[in-house]
Amino acid sequence: MLDKPTTSFSHVKPGDTEFKGEGLRDFFLYRDLGIAAATNGKVIAHLVKANLPPEQGTGWHKHIADFQIVLMTKGWAKFMYEDKITLVEAGDCVHQRPGIVHYLYDYSPDMEYLEIVGPANFETVDIEKGPCEVPAPTPWK
Repeated sequence: MLDKPTTSFSHVKPGDTEFKGEGLRDFFLYRDLGIAAATNGKVIAHLVKANLPPEQGTGWHKHIADFQIVLMTKGWAKFMYEDKITLVEAGDCVHQRPGIVHYLYDYSPDMEYLEIVGPANFETVDIEKGPCEVPAPTPWK
């Protein structure tokens, strides 16, 4: 006898969900890919894209999560991971280890990335003072 599955099959096409401004940051748009529902909250996967210019960035923060990756699909973004500047360009994949302090401070107008995080209801903790100064973003024309 087969065990009852704890997750369900999911197939989301581009027209099934739309980008919405109902995510963690108001300067980004988010498109749900149905993975949180399919995994009963074990994992979330969404597309994130630029909506407004990078005036303030995300601020220093960390996520309380077991797993997180960012796969840049279009454009680029500049992150501070602790005290290191990291340019993430289309095609790059970043594994953000649990608890790493980071700051997304600059991105291109066409920036879009796939983010996968477990669990789906991960927590974000703002850090008042980061480990170093953050460069200014590049103004959009």
